[in-house]
Amino acid sequence: MNTILSIALRPHHRFFSKLNNQILQPNLSSDLITLGGFLRSSKHIRHDTIAFGRMVPVLSRLIDHYKTPQSILSELQSIGSINLSTININPNPFIHLLRIFSRSGNHIMVIETCNHMIEFHGFVIEKKTFASNLLMESLFKTSQHKIAFYVFQQTKNPNFLTFNIALYHLSNVNDIVNVSYVLRHMLSLSYCPNHNTFSAVLNSFCRMNAIRQVYQILGLMVGLGVELSVNVWTVLISKFCKLRRPDVAIGLFYKMIRTGCSPNVFTYTALIKALMESNMVIHALRLLSYMCSDGLDLDLVLHNVLIDCFSKAGMYEDAFLAFDGLTKQINIKPDLCTYTSLLPTTWRFERFDLVHKIEDCRLIGCDLVFCNALITSYIKAGHPGRAVKFYKRMIDEGFKPDKHSFAGLLSALCAQRRIDKAIMEYRGVARTADAHIHTVIVDGLIQAGQYLKAAIVFRSAADKKYPLDSVAYAVGIRAHLRSGKTLEANTLFDQMKNNGLEPNVQTFNMMLFSSFKVKDRQMVKQLLEEMIDSRIELSDRNFFNMYKFRCCLDLLPYIRDLGLLSAKALDALSHDESVKENYEHCAEVDIECNLVLDSSSSEDMSDVAVSVC
Repeated sequence: MNTILSIALRPHHRFFSKLNNQILQPNLSSDLITLGGFLRSSKHIRHDTIAFGRMVPVLSRLIDHYKTPQSILSELQSIGSINLSTININPNPFIHLLRIFSRSGNHIMVIETCNHMIEFHGFVIEKKTFASNLLMESLFKTSQHKIAFYVFQQTKNPNFLTFNIALYHLSNVNDIVNVSYVLRHMLSLSYCPNHNTFSAVLNSFCRMNAIRQVYQILGLMVGLGVELSVNVWTVLISKFCKLRRPDVAIGLFYKMIRTGCSPNVFTYTALIKALMESNMVIHALRLLSYMCSDGLDLDLVLHNVLIDCFSKAGMYEDAFLAFDGLTKQINIKPDLCTYTSLLPTTWRFERFDLVHKIEDCRLIGCDLVFCNALITSYIKAGHPGRAVKFYKRMIDEGFKPDKHSFAGLLSALCAQRRIDKAIMEYRGVARTADAHIHTVIVDGLIQAGQYLKAAIVFRSAADKKYPLDSVAYAVGIRAHLRSGKTLEANTLFDQMKNNGLEPNVQTFNMMLFSSFKVKDRQMVKQLLEEMIDSRIELSDRNFFNMYKFRCCLDLLPYIRDLGLLSAKALDALSHDESVKENYEHCAEVDIECNLVLDSSSSEDMSDVAVSVC
């Protein structure tokens, strides 16, 4: 058998006469002799990748023993396999040693070996293109990008592989400046990048949102006669769809058609989804019509996209029409994604018959995401009892609930007015719960009218330093305000800011409204100044409280000029001459805060309630 290994072991190598038996024995001498014979036969093994693969375990054992490349090189020289003094004249054995290192994935050893040969044996690596390529790739793969690029620049005679390695790795780190440089250099030497190289470059430009460069590369490919497959076009279009640039994606779509490449269902799906999410529903439906006229059938993914997008856009009838169209298909059937997307629509459109129909998780291969969606749908549809019942069934069927499942259970128990049960369940996980769970229980208690208990639960979580985010604090503050604990709410508001959490627009307006109620002029002014600094919009209710009771009107011009008033508030200002007069003299007049509120002051603060997802 005239294999590469058998050539290396022929009798004319005097120390190989008994090697056929020794090579199978994992001892160091045989490993060293095997590797040495392999390297000495370098003329015959240049293109035999299988033979290089067989040397990987041999070299690995030698590395485990000798530890450093210097020791291995020294041993190889001692048996005549490598002549380090003439390495620039006959570099093949050394280069093949590097190939084995590289093939084994030991890129650190490649780098150390090259450094040793350059420093101590005068190896001129920039004149040996193959060795330079191996070193450059190892440097890239060990995240030494600047040094790798330097090696590329120093290579005297770069070949196609040199450019390909540089382009691929520079593209992966989004170094579009050097990608452009390498590409220009490559073209100047009449090397034409292949399809894969162009794809890597295009992906890099897409990730960096470099639209102009994308079009330049596409033009270059067309000019060079490099044909883009429908898959490459689809990937490009999808990239810009994910970047929320449907305009660019549409431009690429029509450019694709002009080049004679026909879009497939995946191309249409990416575009239709992007257009729907950008509220360009008419354009999306027009594309859908084009697709059908081209003879392409909607697949399950596109059906699911339509159902999900129609549902989120509030087009509930269209969502159910898309679902009905799917159910009439012979070759495809609804899956979990279909039902999960449809569930929020069932309660908004009051199609509860459909919820009951798809509830049996055994019939549809239910997963945890679907279970959580079903629990949420029951709660929002006003059937918390069914949510609790389904949660128990989910546990019985072996599902391990996550935080969303448990949040659904707490919300359902609170909606059922099973307050003690909800608090007991919460306390069982409070120590390890995240901010979402603390938020859900407090909000659930508020929704059930249990303001004092909600305030106590939140105060306990804050005192025990449980993880609380800005939403949790907003709900906790609301609980304290609802239960009449204004001073405690103010303390929580300050604590929230001291913890580095930024109050949102609802929290600021909630605190401001409360300050009007308790006639705290100083707090009103402080909150308004903070809202101005943080560019927080003033709610209409708080604006009209300022307007009605002439409180801190000197700050209104700043609020107006910063765009922190609604259209309704601005309209009120433009039609009230007395307010304008006050604005003109606000720098001279010390306007007193009249905080005597009428009975409407106790009305519900629903406009500033914090929503919990």
